[in-house]
Amino acid sequence: MLPRRFVLALPALVLGTPRSAPASGPIFTLGVASGEPRPDSLVLWTRLAPLPLEPDGGMGAAPAELGWELAEDEGFQRIHRSGRVTATADEAHSVHLELDGLPPGRSFFFRFHARGEASPVGRTRTAPAPEHDGPVRFLAGGCQNWEHGVFTAWAHAAREPDIAFVFHYGDSIYERAGRLPGASGVPVVRSHQGGDCLTLADYRIRHAQYRTDPDLQSLHAAHPVIASYDDHEVENNWAGDHSQQDGSRRFPRLVTPEEFAPRRAAGQQAWWEHMPVARAARDGAYRRFRFGRTLALHVLDTRRFRDDQPCGDGGQTPCPAAFNPQAQMLGAAQEAWLREGLSHANARWQVLAQQIFLSQRILAGDRRSMDSWDGYPAARERLLAMLRGRDCAVLTGDVHRAWAGDVAAEPGGAPVAAEFVATSITSEGDGSDMQRGAAEILSRNPWLRFHSNHRGYTRHEACGDVLEARFMAVPFVSRPGAPLLEAGRRVALAGRPGVVPG
Repeated sequence: MLPRRFVLALPALVLGTPRSAPASGPIFTLGVASGEPRPDSLVLWTRLAPLPLEPDGGMGAAPAELGWELAEDEGFQRIHRSGRVTATADEAHSVHLELDGLPPGRSFFFRFHARGEASPVGRTRTAPAPEHDGPVRFLAGGCQNWEHGVFTAWAHAAREPDIAFVFHYGDSIYERAGRLPGASGVPVVRSHQGGDCLTLADYRIRHAQYRTDPDLQSLHAAHPVIASYDDHEVENNWAGDHSQQDGSRRFPRLVTPEEFAPRRAAGQQAWWEHMPVARAARDGAYRRFRFGRTLALHVLDTRRFRDDQPCGDGGQTPCPAAFNPQAQMLGAAQEAWLREGLSHANARWQVLAQQIFLSQRILAGDRRSMDSWDGYPAARERLLAMLRGRDCAVLTGDVHRAWAGDVAAEPGGAPVAAEFVATSITSEGDGSDMQRGAAEILSRNPWLRFHSNHRGYTRHEACGDVLEARFMAVPFVSRPGAPLLEAGRRVALAGRPGVVPG
């Protein structure tokens, strides 16, 4: 019998024998979502799953037909458009309905129908017209570890008014069963179904489990989401073709790129099946959105096309491999795409929506995080060369803390852009007023100008010459009912690169 890590190459073994007929019971157990807001188009999403914690969702192998409606009012008296769509087993009976020809800057309500049942109602909106000059309000968040807490922050985010989009920076699931390395001491508030995710069936069940959360469903039903992925959608700290299990001292078991490829494909397939993204994002999550003359959003993919982390990954004193002038974080094609897009984007604010710390961050003992841009300084310098002279802000996640700081090529150098790092929704559990060692990090890195160790998300508003970040926090995630607080505010100003107090 093959070891389990090889099973992905054999689809018949991945999902088992499909049921002969769909299971009975409610079919829209995973809610609805929308995403990819453009002036004339949107993506509407749902997945049919009467038994969401089974590999096939309880749907069997046969295709299923759904009706859909897009309305101008919540009571669906003014139907703007309607139609039929087919969901198939090879995409987990998920629906990614790509609608075009829509009017700009308009709010809509949508729902699906199947087997005599109506889905929950979702609310969405198209991006404003290209000539629109008004403010753009948006949210950023991610790192939603099911085991570390409840998603109260997303419930608060769902109630935010006038949101153009939510940028979900990634870690929409966590692939491990039990606590992650580095998160010791965090209580398990609720448990993952099953073991570590290795097969397509594993990833589908894990995504479905997360999607049953009512707070997460409320977020996706309230606002269009622009979704990306980071590492835990596949495996902690995966990099391009490379598993974290790379034969190093920290991870002595070697998983070759050939062995890792089917696992990566399974994780990315399941991510796409459960996110309101267009079909084109299956081949790489980088893409661009425009919100009038106010904001151009460049969504980057910092996982799929990068080189393996240098110096053994983790927090390390930089070794010679870290200074490879050819090092790739985005890959040549994505770099060229970004350079071209920046050169033609005439919006007031250029915003990079990505995953990992871009600012310099010197840790104790002069160590750097090799998984962040600090492990790829040559790639960072190429990126910053594209940003110089532009009014630019960077959205980041990954580190389970809120930060704001100046981005520069060298420690303490001239700022090129402002960086706003959203904290986690739940990862690492209940926060605290100050992370142990944070004061030392701030003193060692004076260009980092804000820190918070609470869970939550970031609320932004781009308006004229100001791009604002409000760091919204919940005091606990180990139980429901946390209020929403404001942990801090910082802004970026046009013509003045970097971060200033709000």
